Amino acid sequence: MKIFLSISSFIIICLAPFFGETTISLSEIFNSSTTSSTIFWDLRVSRVILAFFVGGILALGGLIFQIIFKNNLITPYTLGIASGTTLFTAASIVFFPMVYMPISSVFGSLITILILYFISKQINKSTIAVSTNSILLIGIALSYFYSSALMVIFYMSNLQENYSIVRFTLGSLDTVGFTNSFIIMLVSLVFYRIIHLNKAKIKLLLISNDTAFLKGLNVNKTNLLLLVVISLSVGICISFVGPIGFIGLVVPHIIKLIYKQSADKLFFPIFFFGGVFLVFSDLIARNLNTDSSLPIGVVTAFIGAPFFVYLLLNKNK
Repeated sequence: MKIFLSISSFIIICLAPFFGETTISLSEIFNSSTTSSTIFWDLRVSRVILAFFVGGILALGGLIFQIIFKNNLITPYTLGIASGTTLFTAASIVFFPMVYMPISSVFGSLITILILYFISKQINKSTIAVSTNSILLIGIALSYFYSSALMVIFYMSNLQENYSIVRFTLGSLDTVGFTNSFIIMLVSLVFYRIIHLNKAKIKLLLISNDTAFLKGLNVNKTNLLLLVVISLSVGICISFVGPIGFIGLVVPHIIKLIYKQSADKLFFPIFFFGGVFLVFSDLIARNLNTDSSLPIGVVTAFIGAPFFVYLLLNKNK
C-alpha cells in the first residue's frame, strides 16, 4: 500500500503540469518558441511547485497543532488562524493597499495564535501547559468574530475590492513565474527544518505535557515556539494562495491510518502527501468542465468537510 501510494504520488506530480484547459504533449515543452512551452513552465510547473509546498506546510502544521493541543480535530483552519489572516488581508486590500500583503497576513495569523494561547492560559492557570478543553471553543468564537468583521469590511469596499476579497477567501493557486513558488519553497524548508530540530521535544509532548515537564522540557516555551513558527508559515502561505482548508485535518489522519506509526516518525510522509493532496486537488479544479477555474478551496472543502464529520462521529469510539 505504501509503495503504491508513493509511486502514484510521483506520477501525479510529474503528470499534473501536462493537464488543464489545454493538454500539452512532451514534445512541446522543450520548444521555447511555442505558447505551450510558456504555459507549461511559467504557469503549470510553478503552480505545481507552489501547491506541493503549501500543502506540505498546511498538513504538517495541522499535525503539530493536534500534538500541542491534544485534539485530533484542531488545525490552523479550525482554530481561526486562517480567518484571522483573511481578515487582516482584506483590511489591507481595502484600507492599506500600500502595505505588502504577506506582512498583513502574517500579522493576522500571529495576533490570532497569541490571543488563543494567552486566553487559554488565563482559563487554565493551574495547569503545566495549555489545556485543550476550551481552546476549540475559543477558536470558533474568534472565527465568528473575524467573519463578522470581514463582512463589515466587504460592505465598506468598492466593486473591485469586493472581487479581490471574494477571490482571495476562496483560495487560488494562480501564479505566473517561479518567484512565489520559490518563496514558499524556502519557507517550507525552513519550517520543516525547525520542526525536525524539535523532534525530540515533540515526541515528549506526544506522551503527555506532565511527562515532558518531568523530563525537564519547558513545555510553555516549546509550545509557543512551535505555534509561532506554524502561524508564520501558514500566514505566508495564505498571503499567496488564500485560505485553503481541511488539508491539516485530512492528510495527517489518513497517513497515520496507513503507516500505523507514532506521529513523530511521520513528519516527512505527512509533509510529502500533504503536498501531493493539494497538487491532486488542484488538478481536479483545473480540469473540471467549468467556465472558469474552480477555486482550490472549494475542492479541498468538498473533500475535507465530510471527513471532518466522520472524525466527529468516530472521536469517542
